[in-house]
Amino acid sequence: MSKLYENLKTLNECFFHWEKNTPNNTFLRQPQGENWKTLTYAEAGQEARKMTSALRAMGLKKGDHIGISSKNCYHWILADLAIQMGGYVSVPFYPSLSKDQLNEVVIKADLKAIFCGKYDAWGDRAEGIPSEVNVIRFPHYEGNAKVEIGKDWNELINSNVPFKENYIPEMDDLWTILFTSGTTGTPKGVMHTHKAPALIFRNEELTDFLGKSQLKAYKYFSFLPLNHVAERMGVASPAICYGGSISFAESLATFAKNLQDTQPNSIFAVPRIWTKFYLGVLAKMPQKKMDTLFKIPIISGIIKKKLRTALGLRDAQITATGAAITPKYLKDWYSKLGLHLIEAYGMTEVCGSITNGPNGDTPSDSVGEVVPNCQIKVDPDTQEILMASPWMMKGYYKDPELTAQVLIDGWMHSGDRGWIDENGFLRVVGRVKDSFKTSKGQFIIPNPIEEKLAQSDFIEQVCVAGLTTPQPVALVNLSEIALAVDKKEIEKILQEELEKTNATLSSYQKISTIIINKETWSETNEMLTPTLKIRRGKIDECYNDKYLAWHEASEKVVWES
Repeated sequence: MSKLYENLKTLNECFFHWEKNTPNNTFLRQPQGENWKTLTYAEAGQEARKMTSALRAMGLKKGDHIGISSKNCYHWILADLAIQMGGYVSVPFYPSLSKDQLNEVVIKADLKAIFCGKYDAWGDRAEGIPSEVNVIRFPHYEGNAKVEIGKDWNELINSNVPFKENYIPEMDDLWTILFTSGTTGTPKGVMHTHKAPALIFRNEELTDFLGKSQLKAYKYFSFLPLNHVAERMGVASPAICYGGSISFAESLATFAKNLQDTQPNSIFAVPRIWTKFYLGVLAKMPQKKMDTLFKIPIISGIIKKKLRTALGLRDAQITATGAAITPKYLKDWYSKLGLHLIEAYGMTEVCGSITNGPNGDTPSDSVGEVVPNCQIKVDPDTQEILMASPWMMKGYYKDPELTAQVLIDGWMHSGDRGWIDENGFLRVVGRVKDSFKTSKGQFIIPNPIEEKLAQSDFIEQVCVAGLTTPQPVALVNLSEIALAVDKKEIEKILQEELEKTNATLSSYQKISTIIINKETWSETNEMLTPTLKIRRGKIDECYNDKYLAWHEASEKVVWES
């Protein structure tokens, strides 16, 4: 443990090292139609330094809080660098926040300034930013909404000289405040010091737990929200730490092509994205045909390489998954392609993952084993997973009472239920609060049942519910594979899936009805969080008054009217 605290380097120091020693290496790649705009370490450093000078000229002082509200793009990284170079605290937000949600977190975070950038729609967000907060708008990205308020990025860059100082913060200085996605209630501002990323990368240097030292190149592809701890610690920070490059997606429409053009060595995606890739492949090559081809030695290798290249994963050595629990069947399917999905399980409060499954022999129904120098245990009474690490959060910003509720005697109370097997592998069963009681008084833990149903390639998303019913019901969104066949075939297949699933369940757990929802759950309709996790509370709020009627329906598969 003592070696862990030796030779610690802040992200500032890492960037300054590459800026000086590899100035001409590509750092940022932004797609623009058929072309890519690239910035070297030297070019990115100069632009970030000019922005730091601009922030100083506005009167901002070290320790001031500065927000970033934008979809992923190279200006996001430059803004974050400028904040760090000036000794400020970065407070990034989801770009999808509404006017009122943005107003809430801007005020709660005590912002002195905010960068506003790439948006699908700008709308009335300007009304959510108090007039005393300095606004800096990114240059307009073609195909995205225009931000009309604030000072223009390019004008500030052109009118300021680069900040000369190589500012190195103290390890215990506040680095960032990360607001959680708010699956339950008001978002919480998680405070992390500069020591957190420094310790995490020092730990990897000492242990090579994830195999970062074995990467042939440090090519990263950034598409999940950069304000989320997983993207921040799995993409942005390691690129800076190891002197790598970060490529971005231009839009949802160009995502697949941008990923193919990048072919990253390390990629992190949430289960919903891995499911999309999986269903996309099956839509073009049915599983039976694939299984047959995979049994032919030479053909098998060719097909796997073609599929991986088409997915943009030809060069992938580290394929990580997280933010929500990844089903076993999905991990097993990717392993057939020669891709081992490393499940990263953790929380914003522990600055990322507390367990990982980097080795191929990790049980696919587990989230791996504890990261070296960290600890996990399970509360014997509640089965809640508790975690501890050297890079734990400093606390929730301006909320010591809530901090004290979850951080007790050095242990973070996760809110997740699970168990640890005899070999030290952790299984996560679901959220403690996700379980619900049917009208018969029986407790239902929905996650394992959902995982069984989700194995159907006709189902893209599933939520098991039933607060007011004698038996649980399952609400589903159909996959594109299902939408390509007729209604009778869908009903037949889903009824078979229902019978197959119920055969594995106890009588009180059996699903009475599958309901095919007419609206696809998304972040836009607030059924999903920005990291694409289901908001169970929102689904209950929307459909609760229909559960009983659906349960009592004569058909086993019901279409929402």
